[in-house]
Amino acid sequence: MALPFEWSWLFVLSEWAIRIAMLFYVPQRRNPAAARTWLLLIFLEPWLGLAIYAAIGRISLPRRRLALQTRASARIRAVLDQWLVNAHFAEPDIAPELSQAVTLARNLGDLGIVDGNAFELIDDSEAMIARLIADIDAARIHVHLLFYIFEDDATGRRVADAAIRAAGRGVKCRVLMDGAGSARALKRLAPKMRAGGVSVLAMLPVGIFRQKAARFDLRNHRKIVVIDGCIGYAGSQNIADAESEPGLVSEDLTVRVRGPVVSQLQVIFLADRFIEVEQRIDTPDLFPAPTQPGTAAAQALPSGPGYRYANAQKTMVALIHGARERVAITTPYFIPDDAFLQAMQTAVLRGVEVHLVVSARADHRFVRHAQESYYEALLEAGVHIHRYRPRFLHAKHMSIDDSVAFIGSSNVDLRSFTLNNEISLLIYAAEVVEKLRAIEERYFASSELLTAKKWARRPLWLKVLQNTARLADSLL
Repeated sequence: MALPFEWSWLFVLSEWAIRIAMLFYVPQRRNPAAARTWLLLIFLEPWLGLAIYAAIGRISLPRRRLALQTRASARIRAVLDQWLVNAHFAEPDIAPELSQAVTLARNLGDLGIVDGNAFELIDDSEAMIARLIADIDAARIHVHLLFYIFEDDATGRRVADAAIRAAGRGVKCRVLMDGAGSARALKRLAPKMRAGGVSVLAMLPVGIFRQKAARFDLRNHRKIVVIDGCIGYAGSQNIADAESEPGLVSEDLTVRVRGPVVSQLQVIFLADRFIEVEQRIDTPDLFPAPTQPGTAAAQALPSGPGYRYANAQKTMVALIHGARERVAITTPYFIPDDAFLQAMQTAVLRGVEVHLVVSARADHRFVRHAQESYYEALLEAGVHIHRYRPRFLHAKHMSIDDSVAFIGSSNVDLRSFTLNNEISLLIYAAEVVEKLRAIEERYFASSELLTAKKWARRPLWLKVLQNTARLADSLL
């Protein structure tokens, strides 16, 4: 039924009132690309756009969670600093050209560089799970697992059973699962794990009536393992079968580390746990007497909406600007901001060889179309774009020259940079970068190398679809 004349005018006026008010409000403390996306939605559908904006338009955590994160970070930084002092660690010598990157990451994420680490790169999903289970089976003191996706499938059950076995031996097993990404496991697998003596908590729970509920689109996307305070894991792989969807097999990269930087993974785990339960764990076994099983210098970089800046984005952009010879970026999702794009283009103009490795297979078609809209400008600038064919490449890492490896859970997209809690490791060791570059070369050999000429010949309808999808880049 049509609205009466007076109500029709009131509705039209209300829409224009929303448009005008949001034109002034939305751009505040927001980059132009994000403001553009929101204003486009609001101008097309004012009331719908206003409702969506009210739900997810501002990147913020509840004040209670922010206060808890501040308390946790301050407390654990103090503990870690004292641990390093007691261990008589001196900051390692680092090449002058890398000193600013080290300082930047420390100022952003509060964690400094430590020497004496040993790294193992694992690019086989089954091998990673087997190695993880072996480490859990050998644990004597504690097992800490933090994952965005801990699935109730064959792989998830194998890891859960290993944790239950460890708990049966008296090992303290603490598991953190993201409230959305691990929803099935929290409902089905967690009760079995708790019955077996494993502590399982949901991170960033979603729910209107939950006291510490978070915005539903803010997620803890980290993947962290700490065993006995001396073995750590970080990277892109979740606790889930590699073939999560029929015909779509994921390929990841995980780093297994021994040495002082494991303590930094430990403090990030403890901070996330404290935010959920507001209980400190002060047992001395959390930070055992440090050893130096290797020679690699490294530092952990946490990022997320609880930090003032987009830590991962700023660090990656700075590393690209500092590159002298070669940059290789591997990511399954590529929805960059202007600063990231300009860093890549500027690097090429400086004579740096820049590679971007993405997956030819996709699990989200709309996201794939959006990321493909960026290829033309990059190809024209001289960036080498490789589309990896064998599997869905879910790995997330970057190498800079022969001096820095950046490995973790962060995608190159606005969601990872601003909405998700992420963890990355910066590794300043030529021997680790050499191993990472060998993996990258394997990617290149199994990829389609795009050319500007060939890409320009794609159908017009596809160009329109890609550019239309790009308009929603701030929502993806």
